[in-house]
This record gives sequence, structure tokens and C-alpha cells, in this order.
Amino acid sequence: MSKICNACGMPLEKKEDFAGGNEEMDYCLHCADESGSVHSCEEIFEGGVQFFMGATGADRALAERVTRKNMKGLPHWQGKTCTVLEGEEATDAEFAEALAKL
Repeated sequence: MSKICNACGMPLEKKEDFAGGNEEMDYCLHCADESGSVHSCEEIFEGGVQFFMGATGADRALAERVTRKNMKGLPHWQGKTCTVLEGEEATDAEFAEALAKL
């Protein structure tokens, strides 16, 4: 069973996917540095928006809603306050459609 990044949801399938190449990490190379320090919520959110826009062809507004829904469901963000995660989320249908395009 493969792991996913606790901050962005990226599948962690190969050693290179993990922060610092450390398979004990719960974060991907995009969300944390080699020491395991997780990037800011804003940085990870913007990375998610750019990813969904590129991978699914979504416009920015939809990519933001999908990213918001995705991040808010992940362990790293539970109990944390992050301004960019406030606001409208994708509907379940929009979210499923975006994930189906990946």
C-alpha cells in the first residue's frame, strides 16, 4: 500500500517522491525540505492550484476550490488555521471529476 503526502495528497510511490528521499517521511519532495520542515500553507496551496490547472485544464477558480477541498481533508491541515483554505470548496462531483482526469 502506497502512502500519500500528508500535506498535498501526492502519492508517495518511489524513494524520490519523499522529502529528502527519506521513505520514513510523511511528506513529498514538493511540500517539505530534506529535514522534514513543511512549507507554508500558502506555498502548498499555490502548488496545488498550479498542479490542478495544468493536469486537468481547470481554470484558476475551479483549481482553487479543488485544492482547498483536497488540502482540508489531509492530516497535516487538521486543526490548523490557514487563510487560503477558507472559502468555497469544490463540490463532491467537481472534486471527483478533477481526480478522474489525473
